[in-house]
Amino acid sequence: MDSTNKVRIIPLGGLGEIGKNITAMEYKDEIIVIDCGISFPDEEMYGVDLVIPDITYLLDNASKVKGIFLTHGHEDHIGSLPYILKQLNVPVYGTRLTLGIVENKLKEHEINSICELNRVEVGDTIKTQYLTIEFIRVTHSIADSCALAIHTPIGVILHTGDFKIDYTPIDGSVMDLERISELGKKGVMLLMADSTNVQRSGHSLSEKTIGETLSRIFANAKGRVIVATFASNIHRMQQIVDASIKLGRKVTFSGRSMENISELAMDLGYLHIPDGSLITVDEISNYPNEKVTIITTGSQGEPMSALARIAFSNHRKISIEPKDLFIISASPIPGNEKLISRVINQLYKKGADVIYEDLEEVHVSGHAYEEELKLVHTLAHPKFFMPVHGEYRHLRHHANLAERLGMDKSDVFVLETGQVLELWEKEAKIGGRVPTGAVYVDGLGVGDVGNIVLRDRKYLAQDGMITIVVTIEKENYRVIAGPDIITRGFVYVKESEELINESKEIVRRELENCLDNRVIEWYVLKANMKKSLEKFLYEKTKRRPIILPIIMEV
Repeated sequence: MDSTNKVRIIPLGGLGEIGKNITAMEYKDEIIVIDCGISFPDEEMYGVDLVIPDITYLLDNASKVKGIFLTHGHEDHIGSLPYILKQLNVPVYGTRLTLGIVENKLKEHEINSICELNRVEVGDTIKTQYLTIEFIRVTHSIADSCALAIHTPIGVILHTGDFKIDYTPIDGSVMDLERISELGKKGVMLLMADSTNVQRSGHSLSEKTIGETLSRIFANAKGRVIVATFASNIHRMQQIVDASIKLGRKVTFSGRSMENISELAMDLGYLHIPDGSLITVDEISNYPNEKVTIITTGSQGEPMSALARIAFSNHRKISIEPKDLFIISASPIPGNEKLISRVINQLYKKGADVIYEDLEEVHVSGHAYEEELKLVHTLAHPKFFMPVHGEYRHLRHHANLAERLGMDKSDVFVLETGQVLELWEKEAKIGGRVPTGAVYVDGLGVGDVGNIVLRDRKYLAQDGMITIVVTIEKENYRVIAGPDIITRGFVYVKESEELINESKEIVRRELENCLDNRVIEWYVLKANMKKSLEKFLYEKTKRRPIILPIIMEV
């Protein structure tokens, strides 16, 4: 076996987790990167805004990296590009809408002028010295989505990206199953396929079914219709617009991302709104309520989104009015169920009507169900298979599906982020790990918040903080001021004077004991103060606040 004639597949994020999709493929002295996504923080990541992948491996091999190839324009596939390109400025390849969204992001970070964006069309190929990357059309919940066929000296690797098989897509651009079949007949070495909906049996519904539902709902609406959906779902936007235009409604967009992407989609010709039908939020009051449709962000119940601000009466320009109908045209991302429930409940409290997925078919998934995945497996007929995109349970279920379709268990590889899959012409195996992980973005700081900081924030959030301030005279070994105790997030001082006074006495006794024994090293004094107070407070309250001793010396 030629140790040099192999391809290494290196998932640097997104395997067995939600979002942060990024995969490196390496052959000899060339590396290409597929996608570059972010994930959003969970409730344990206090103060964190975004989570981006750790690209230490790419930075250590920067001279080998030939480019970043994007499958589509969703945040979990392009969101970390502005942060990554600041560290590793390599060419980026993607379709027109995908790069349009990327360019807007790079402008916000003021780096668009120094980045190289290369637009490709479906069917185009990009060649490096050893590899040829082919863009193949797929259908998904955002336009211009592609699978990638990477032609290598040892065979073809097919990466589906996120996809579903929609035979009646809104823009008429059907998935190129014929090309996948052609590749399958010639021989696909490795299939890497979307696993998100592998546990859903049957076929996903066509996006067109949403249009029929929306038209019926709009026809019965007596006032304004406010629809919350993903800003990137331009096909959904188009159907909301079409249903509105049919009934003579004017359309407006609310929410920063919704306004930005709708404007971009119209400029690029992906979203079509007749002249005179689009109005600004400021112009809503010029029209009767039954002639207005508002398309907004906030389908996941995000606290600062336009929908949440409307629900909680914090929106500067839109307030709930009688007969308003709200439509939540999205499914909750795992973990967001409480947020969206809170918003829906608040809308009901304010007297609005709300339609969401449990009541009507107002959302269809952009990811393939079991039967669609079976079709792609059958057409590609791969030698080896590696499930991608989904939580670990999805990857495992997809591996089981491949085995039920006749693949040998030894030819199916379920990897975790950082593990490396090594491919030769006739063999594949998992071969070691590379450094990976998560980098936290907090405000303008990237990577300056780590696990220790998050642990401290967690303790602060749970049990609060106590600061002990004391002044000692070093020459005479005596306390001349304090100890004073300041608390934040621990107890309400005015109602806990006895506890605070006892705490002061504990600290005073410990200090005097140390000083009587001529112990004046600050680190010893601080450690003893902290230890004695921690023990006392836990006995009294069963809480463990962070304790910060401050010693001043005169």
